[in-house]
Amino acid sequence: MNNHGRLARADNLSGYAFIGPWLLGFLVFSVIPIFSSVFFSFTRYDLLSSPVFIGIKNFASMLGDSVFWKSLSVTFFYVLFAVPLRLVFALFLAMLFNRKAKLLRVYQAMYYFPSIIGGSIAVAVMWRRLFKDDGAINSILGIFGLNNHVSWIGNPRTAIWTLILLAAWQFGSSMLIFLAGLKQIPESYYESANLDGAGPVRKFISITIPQLSSVILFNVLMQTINGFTVFTQAFVISGGNGDPMNNTLVYALYLYQKSFSYYEMGYGCAMAWVLVLIISIFTALIFKSSSVWVFYESKAN
Repeated sequence: MNNHGRLARADNLSGYAFIGPWLLGFLVFSVIPIFSSVFFSFTRYDLLSSPVFIGIKNFASMLGDSVFWKSLSVTFFYVLFAVPLRLVFALFLAMLFNRKAKLLRVYQAMYYFPSIIGGSIAVAVMWRRLFKDDGAINSILGIFGLNNHVSWIGNPRTAIWTLILLAAWQFGSSMLIFLAGLKQIPESYYESANLDGAGPVRKFISITIPQLSSVILFNVLMQTINGFTVFTQAFVISGGNGDPMNNTLVYALYLYQKSFSYYEMGYGCAMAWVLVLIISIFTALIFKSSSVWVFYESKAN
């Protein structure tokens, strides 16, 4: 073997050595669990004994599981309101920050900070405390004479809204993405609109939204996926059981209960793949609709 061949072989070995840890982690923590969950979804498996193959019975059982449908409806309700609220707040703040002002970077960091800590256990515990019957929210309402001693978390009509408000509060990452998109819009567009006498609303509808539509698409996709997989906040705020009356029992929380509380891992794996299917359908629908409302400059030309 000549020197060139030896060097090439040494380079290959070095490359494999560098990517080896990542490949091992990807295999152990991603590939094997994925294929294992596919297998377990067709079995009756309680984590303590060997899995027993039962075909599609887990999937068939979901059709008659009223709690499954309840968790699905709670999750759809959560996504329906949490995702738009988060994106509206994010776009509003991004437009405010899209200008030159003193301490702008400080304000951006302050508004982004909730997104960093929002998914933590500590914040969920704090949120739970805020909305209890003796929490800060009722104390503030009491200052204005609105004496409300009802627990917002314990009330079946308002419990899910505490989760939605927490999700809306975590708009920092979407805000930064919107802000980056706003900075890419040529200022000449707005100058031309000013010459034509367009007002702020007209400029927002005719310039900002079309130019930002691809960024909106990305944020909608990411936040929809996050919405369907929400777990930590619901687990902590509801005490891990979806109370009251399963009104905070989001899909991922019920999946967790089935898998680790009731030891029905086969059923939980089946639920996980149903969730993958639901997210895939919504992702496909969003992409399909994007041809109507997403503006691509290359197509316009």
